Amino acid sequence: MIEFNVRSAFIATTLISILLGCGWRQSSSTSDSKNPQKFVAVTQIVEHPSLDATRKGIQDELAAAGLKAGETLKWEWESAQGNPSTATQIANKFVGENPDVIVAIATPSAQASVAVARNIPVIFAAVTDPLGAKLVNNLEKPGGLVTGVTDLSPINKQLDLIQEITPTVKRLGVIYNGGEANSVSLVDFLKIEATKRGLTVVEATANRSSDVATSARSLVGKVEAIYIPTDNTIVSALESVIQVGIDNKVPIYVADTDSVKRGAMAGLSFNYYDVGRQTGKVVLQVLKGENPGNIPVKSVEKLQLFINIKSATAMGVKIPESVLRKADEKIE
Repeated sequence: MIEFNVRSAFIATTLISILLGCGWRQSSSTSDSKNPQKFVAVTQIVEHPSLDATRKGIQDELAAAGLKAGETLKWEWESAQGNPSTATQIANKFVGENPDVIVAIATPSAQASVAVARNIPVIFAAVTDPLGAKLVNNLEKPGGLVTGVTDLSPINKQLDLIQEITPTVKRLGVIYNGGEANSVSLVDFLKIEATKRGLTVVEATANRSSDVATSARSLVGKVEAIYIPTDNTIVSALESVIQVGIDNKVPIYVADTDSVKRGAMAGLSFNYYDVGRQTGKVVLQVLKGENPGNIPVKSVEKLQLFINIKSATAMGVKIPESVLRKADEKIE
């Protein structure tokens, strides 16, 4: 992880502005006569397995195309540690460094980058609702210098799974950060679809990872199961929710498969490494000269089902054989 020092970034950005004012411009790429080096700057709102897998997928896709970090690719990555203000500082720092492309992983980092990168392409990844987050105005023809890959969860299929494994659930808890635009969009969609099925959604919010455990405990006795969306704040503190589920025999469902490996009971989603590989393909298009505004926003279609049998037992649930037969991975 690269630590980000706000004071240092401010000084650096100021110095760059002064130099630019004197007619000096930082090159977006260093090169030799044979191998021009591209510069890709990656900003990530927080570190957790799904977003880390996205970043790894991007880097591997670029490497497969011959752009290897430290050789033919200048690769810079920074994490905002879950702080939107820090995400803005990182975005400003990257703009001062003038990369060929800024890659923004997750909605807050994407919003921060798009707000300040007026003349630099921004490719977003793992953004649930690009329209709601005001990153683009049209998914097919984004326009401007922004496009990317959305990770909109397959809510209906996830609700199918919840009802297949635990058909007695009538009240479904959901924990999310009300300050994350993607999470608000997901929960709104969840409530609409749950209502159609006769399910009641009970909300609990946590704006900081340190609040997640308290929010999880607030749902005990009010719900028969808890669903965790692709919310960066909640997923970064997932273990605290899992412990509440085990202690109180409340099954924990998640919207990403990586969280099942960490102890959640079940998750139906796409592989975030695949999200990264798909994002990497878009980055390559832009590095080859395509206008981001002409590249449609991509979505991921292939889904995987992960079941954690050990966690299910600890949460008082027996997974039906019909579900186990469909599982892409079973964790015992």
